[in-house]
Amino acid sequence: MDSHTVLYGVIGDPIRHSRSPVMLNRAFEEAGINGAYGAFHVEPQRLGEAIAGIRALGFRGLNVTIPHKVEVMAHLDAIDESARAIGAVNTIVNDNGKLTGYNTDGVGYVRSLKEEVEPELAGKRIVVVGCGGAARGIVWALTREMPSGIVLANRTEARARELAASFGPEAGVTTVPWEALREACAEADVVVNTTSVGMAPHTEATPIDPGWLAPGAVASDLIYNPLTTAFLRGAAERGCRIHGGLGMFVYQGAYAYEYWTGRPAPVAAMREAVLASFADEAARSAK
Repeated sequence: MDSHTVLYGVIGDPIRHSRSPVMLNRAFEEAGINGAYGAFHVEPQRLGEAIAGIRALGFRGLNVTIPHKVEVMAHLDAIDESARAIGAVNTIVNDNGKLTGYNTDGVGYVRSLKEEVEPELAGKRIVVVGCGGAARGIVWALTREMPSGIVLANRTEARARELAASFGPEAGVTTVPWEALREACAEADVVVNTTSVGMAPHTEATPIDPGWLAPGAVASDLIYNPLTTAFLRGAAERGCRIHGGLGMFVYQGAYAYEYWTGRPAPVAAMREAVLASFADEAARSAK
């Protein structure tokens, strides 16, 4: 770093689990960009101060993760059309003090899902578990794949109904009470966990019983730390095809990188850096 280094970062609560610094710093190195990317723990009550600080310090870009993706919108100068439709922001671009919010979660997720496990989503029955900020981008992108229907379930049912209503009746997004989720999963072609349940360090927790899924269905988890969650392990034992969050994580970061730099992202190097970080962590734990 020197006085010409361009600053970037990610904010969240918690944040220590994030591999974003490993991934994005590798991307800058690969491209020969004088940039530095850090992770910053920001509690909800300090969000406004954090965004003011980013603006004052001249950060070029910022990623936003749980639980700030919705609330951060109130602190920005402009919201991209797709992020506004989604109702959540995960990427901020600072153009000379003007902060614009984007959402790369949904497009990154669907690209990964189609490349890795289910190339054809048209006509599929999809269940989405959890209706927080991460779910908004996922559901928005999934509606554009023309599934036969998307069913939302959340422990607070009103939140699921609110999210479904935001897409309009033509989108085919409906809800089920949490108590009826087992039956919905049994009929689904794809079940997506968008909650943080099962994320490190609580790696043995599962958002739902993987035994609820039909053999052959796709079990998908947005979590990438660990690479294979307890939910996915259980689903694989059930005979399901499994899809972890690494691909979505890499692609959402790649799209953010491209917003910030105007250059194609070095996706292969980014994925390699994240996988290497897990290998290093496992080696340290084994000592």
